[in-house]
Amino acid sequence: MPRLTLLASLSLFIACGAAVARSTPPIDPAAMDHAYERLSKAFVDAGKTDALSIAVVDHGKVRYYNAGTLVPGKSTAPSERTVYEIGSISKVFTSLLLAQAVIQRRATADDDLRRYLPGPYPNLVYQGTPIRLVDLADTTSALPDNLPDMGKLAAGVPPDRVPFVATKALAAYDRARMFTDLATVRLSARPGTAPRHSNLASILLAVAVEKALGAPYDVLLERHIEKPFGMGRGLGHTREESLAVGYDAQHRPLPPLDAPYVASAGGLRYSTQDMARFVLAQLNDTDPAIALSQRVAWGDPEGDAVAFNWKVDTTIDGKRRLRASGGTFGFSSYMEIYPDMAYGVILLANRPGSTQSELEALAEQARLDMLGKPAAQTALETALAASEFHDFASTVASVRQKHPELHLGEGKVNDWAYALLKAKKTAQAIEVFEYNTGRWPKSWNAWDSLAEGYETAGDSSKAIENYRRSLALNPANAHALERLKALQPARP
Repeated sequence: MPRLTLLASLSLFIACGAAVARSTPPIDPAAMDHAYERLSKAFVDAGKTDALSIAVVDHGKVRYYNAGTLVPGKSTAPSERTVYEIGSISKVFTSLLLAQAVIQRRATADDDLRRYLPGPYPNLVYQGTPIRLVDLADTTSALPDNLPDMGKLAAGVPPDRVPFVATKALAAYDRARMFTDLATVRLSARPGTAPRHSNLASILLAVAVEKALGAPYDVLLERHIEKPFGMGRGLGHTREESLAVGYDAQHRPLPPLDAPYVASAGGLRYSTQDMARFVLAQLNDTDPAIALSQRVAWGDPEGDAVAFNWKVDTTIDGKRRLRASGGTFGFSSYMEIYPDMAYGVILLANRPGSTQSELEALAEQARLDMLGKPAAQTALETALAASEFHDFASTVASVRQKHPELHLGEGKVNDWAYALLKAKKTAQAIEVFEYNTGRWPKSWNAWDSLAEGYETAGDSSKAIENYRRSLALNPANAHALERLKALQPARP
């Protein structure tokens, strides 16, 4: 995906904060209660978490939903004041501080990261391209995920002991050691090429905003976010008594992530009451820093795009959506906002792992239950079923004539294609994958998926061709490298 131009001028971002027309009326509170109360109870009953807390913001009003128990086997219900670890959603907070620094003209998004580091670090350049601050915020820095290397820390450790070993190591690690180890890092690709999860990127972004704004991270967090938004403290131990305990699937307690070094990447702790106030602020489109942080910095919002640690896409009925999720050793979180609908939701659970993606599915199902399927989606699904997914592009074009609001994101199309592959309708799946590569020719993921379709069909030649196209767009695509190695005969 191409990078979109950032910061043509500061006034552009302020202009982006102008009021957006709200075309969607408020959701019926009774429908909201029915959806979230039913789904949250079912989520806990299915054993996906022990405690679940949800806050929903709709047109400036907040409703809270809680399910489960904070102590397995006891009736100790969570509330909107229960504090959870929010994991990588912390990165959205750190990126908002970058936006504050840019708005105050204390930094620019295009600044070379090394300007803010205590050393030259020539290794933080890839073929002449340095890491910029915006690359840290839009997840395209090409930095490794962690320092220290979590894989090495976990080597030889029984799986159930990994959280304890890792949290202890992170608590003992500090920036002095990080700056030493940073000199050994090698970038996996050219910065700005493709999104990739990196806790290290957000840790370095915190270093940069501290220098730009002239205060420690915890002070900046309180000054620019927590106090203005009316939130409690996300760092320190002042609310220790309200912090939930994380549990694994066997209801065994897991260690808290108490490591100041990773605070800016995944160490913040908040309640749904706190996060509701954060969502309310995010839906306040007159704040220039928030407007900047929500602006797409990489990619295409109709396909795969990233703002300042927000994933950005467009729903099938044309609504802009921003998403963020997180997971720690004992917790999972998910947040999404729809600025054009004045709607947002935050879900917090005290269970790690797959719970993170399951929270997203809960939020999606709740929206479907409250609002029903958009007319454009119903029309398209009916037409595709009638055509059995043949002539996919023509079917989409025909439906769009009657429903001009129809938007097909890359991810949704890929989901359909993989479902067809699973159903052994390989020809139709390849046709759908090809639609994606035609629609998003600069998406490495679209080409990778098309290659997988051809590989499933037994056409190794076309699979290799398309894996190579994917690698040309993203040299760090590990899946393509692995499949090419398997498909291409070894040279003598």
